[in-house]
Amino acid sequence: MMHTTVGWHVELAFMEDDQHTRAVAMVRLPDGTEVRAHGHASRHRVDSSQPRVGEEVAGARALNELAMQLLTKAHEEIDAASGRTSHPIHV
Repeated sequence: MMHTTVGWHVELAFMEDDQHTRAVAMVRLPDGTEVRAHGHASRHRVDSSQPRVGEEVAGARALNELAMQLLTKAHEEIDAASGRTSHPIHV
């Protein structure tokens, strides 16, 4: 039995200043659909500057939102294909 291998490439971009890190995550699906999500992190003024930590937090939040959007998309496609309302997909 042969299996098809599919790969997705997720892109993350970051915008930072002294106090804030913003992340944008994007995945382009094989059907051409692009799904984008955003994440944000703020550094408390008494914390030391650690840009990598801000990127990790903002990136994780963007990826989490991206995952939720993909679950919603899959849920809608299941409903459309089955012709019925299915139970929500929870993580």
